[in-house]
Amino acid sequence: MTSVNTGLANPYAGSAYARAAATQPSLANALAGNDAASNSGSGAATNLTLSDAAKAKLAADSATKDFTAVTADARTALNGLYSAAKVTAPIDADGKNTIDLTSLDRRSLFAIATNNGGQFTAAEQGVAAGELGDRFSAALAPPTATAQLTGNFSGIYQAALSYLDGASGEEKATASWAAQRAAVVSGIQATQQDPTKAPSGIANDPVAIYLAQDSAGELPVKDFSSVAKGVRATLDAQAKAASTAGKELVFDSRRKTGQLADLSAIDNRSLSAMSLNQDGLFSPDESFAAKQELGSRNRASILTALKQSQSSGDPTQLSLGILNTYSAMSAEERQASNWTPAFRDNAVQSYKTTSSLLSMLKG
Repeated sequence: MTSVNTGLANPYAGSAYARAAATQPSLANALAGNDAASNSGSGAATNLTLSDAAKAKLAADSATKDFTAVTADARTALNGLYSAAKVTAPIDADGKNTIDLTSLDRRSLFAIATNNGGQFTAAEQGVAAGELGDRFSAALAPPTATAQLTGNFSGIYQAALSYLDGASGEEKATASWAAQRAAVVSGIQATQQDPTKAPSGIANDPVAIYLAQDSAGELPVKDFSSVAKGVRATLDAQAKAASTAGKELVFDSRRKTGQLADLSAIDNRSLSAMSLNQDGLFSPDESFAAKQELGSRNRASILTALKQSQSSGDPTQLSLGILNTYSAMSAEERQASNWTPAFRDNAVQSYKTTSSLLSMLKG
């Protein structure tokens, strides 16, 4: 069995995740019918773009590999990033990141942040810890924005629990993970008693630390033109692969010939860049396909919220789910999906009306 080096006092230094660890010892049918019919880097970091197939393979391999192999692959990946960026360290003289770790999965980042096998420098550990902290913040940002609209803090703790439970076995074996999870569970219990108040006084609570940050819910986002250029390159790579196979890349599933473009691994902001086509980089067929894919994903998110509402017996979960989806969108995604402030306000009003009615029924 491979051991995890937990000698670092704080494997997530600089994040809310870290500072908590440091203190530890018939709508459904309509939606389904419609479907049937129808990031970020900061500073000076250099991106290394992986194909969708490569990302899928890395994720699958990481889920089954021995942790020693994961660590070795993480070391190799870092070296590749250095080579691509023509640098030798993850931080420059001004303290800015020189490489972007967003292509690495959580298990690989954990191996780096905890210096498994003693293969990583202190700077590399810090950058990996920062990326893990950013991912925790990204998970909490949408429900935090929703809480600001509704006054209901329960969703933030539920999101934190989901993030913690998505950890690898190695991460779950640490005392810091256990302490934080216990704190989050206590937070969930507190919000069940009174969802209108953010719990306080819970030791090791990463949510409380996150909410105390001045910039809570705000993460740097990539320039939208750069997003458009990135997805243009992805589509061009698919077109080249199709051409090599003697086929044409097409964007209409009704076409009898050609290779259908795969939009499944393209993130929503990139799809919105295709749909809005502000820089004129995409054909009408490409833009229309992106708009259809975005619509399908939005309907799926509403359907998920509806099912949660039905299974929990809490009708407010539908409005909360819609608001979480809205809060997770960038301005461009909302524009492409036509999710307007008026739409958001209607969802807020629906939540408040439903909550008021439930309160009256409970006496």
